[in-house]
This record gives sequence, C-alpha cells and structure tokens, in this order.
Amino acid sequence: MNKKATVIISVYKNTRALAAVLRSLEKQTEQCFEVIISEDGESTEMKQFVEQYMSSRQSKWDMLHLTQEDICWRKNRALNCAIEAADTDWLIFIDGDCVLHPKFVETHIRYSAEGVVLAGKRVKLNPQLSERLMNGETLHLLPYLFCKRGCTLVEEGFYLPLAHYWRRHVRHLTGSNMSMSKKDIKAINGFDENYILPAIGEDFDIEWRLPANGCKIVSVRNLAVQYHLYHKENWVDDSINMQYFNQIKAANQIVCKNGIQKL
Repeated sequence: MNKKATVIISVYKNTRALAAVLRSLEKQTEQCFEVIISEDGESTEMKQFVEQYMSSRQSKWDMLHLTQEDICWRKNRALNCAIEAADTDWLIFIDGDCVLHPKFVETHIRYSAEGVVLAGKRVKLNPQLSERLMNGETLHLLPYLFCKRGCTLVEEGFYLPLAHYWRRHVRHLTGSNMSMSKKDIKAINGFDENYILPAIGEDFDIEWRLPANGCKIVSVRNLAVQYHLYHKENWVDDSINMQYFNQIKAANQIVCKNGIQKL
C-alpha cells in the first residue's frame, strides 16, 4: 500500500474513547495511511487493547504503538518519538478522544503541501452522545447538532464541501486537529519537551515557531471535521508554560533546544 500520511493519535489510558476513534478511522474515505498510537505512559490496559485490536481485524493500514514511562506529563516527548517513527512525510495529529468525520483524513491529505500547516477545529459532544459513540453505536450526529442538546462549538461539526472557497479564519492551532510535513516540523526540532504541563506546548508553541520559520497556517474548518468526546476538564494552571513560552519567543528561539534532537 502506498501510504500517503501518518495519523498520530495521542492517548493516555482511555481505551473506550480510542476504540471509537479507531472505528471512525475504519470508515475514512481515504485509507492509504498508517497509524501511530502515541501513548504518554505505558498502561497495561492500553497495551492489551492495542494488541487485541491489531490481531482481531484485517487492517487496511499499518499500526505502531509507542509507549514511555509514565512519570509526568510528557506528551511532547511522545509526539517527537512518533515523528521519528513515522514512515511518511505528512503527519496528521489527533487525540484519542476525538472521533473523525469520514472525510477527515482525505481532507488533510488533499490540501497537504510543504510549507503549509493545516488547522481544523472540533465540536464538543455532550455526555450522552459521547457514551453512545463509545458503546459502538453508529450515529448520524447532524440532527443532534442542529438541536444542540448540550453540545458546544456546534458550528464546527458540519462538513461543508464548499468551505474550500470561503474558508473560515483560524486564529489558533488545535493540537487534536492539525497536520504538517515531517520536514517542516523537524526544521524547528519538533515539539519542545521543556513544557511540563498540558496546554500551550503542544499547539500554541508551534503555532508561533512554524510560521516564524516560513510556514503558512491554512484553515480546514468545516472540511476536516472532528467530534470531541465528553470528559471532565482536567484543567491546570498554565502560567508556568506561558512564562516559558514568553521567554523563548522574546529570545526568538524558533528551533527548540530540547526537542527531537537535544541541542
């Protein structure tokens, strides 16, 4: 199979959500991709789930499961390992709790280009819809989104083919819905592993460093559609990350020192 892209899925312990994400990958209109499960940890349950999944189906795509010691938040390190392991030049980053519209991968591949970073958004589903998807139900989500029913950012949940002609502006990268070439992300030495907490480091940081290195952020809102499964927010104070971000931006440090390579 001629693999056109690598789908990198960031996960941490939630196998029920990952199962729903993988089911949505099986329904993609474009199947010429590989999958890397990028786990920020080494959960026994996740290991068993991935092994069972890989052995119980005739996969249309290759799958690799990468783990690391679960000692703190080190998502960026896990992502850098996935970048190095990827067997294609186009990298699509998603989270293990974001179900994909059938045209999601096709869209990211269709508009891929060196020097371009594709940026999408996601609709946040309510607990009831999320539970049904994780239980394996096949749902037509549009009627629920029209009625809202506790979902938020519902305008992001509609696939609009003509959005290519009137693309909605995107201000910020969302780490669960973005893609770029391996060459471009490696040119800035990948994700900065000095970020020690969630938020900022896995998207906001490269949102600055990639354009500073000559890349253009291009919106794929309402084209690469994604449905975020409900979970309680695990929000933490991002002031430490923001302080570090301001320091490196002030120093114009486009290529991070603690990334794929240790400089």
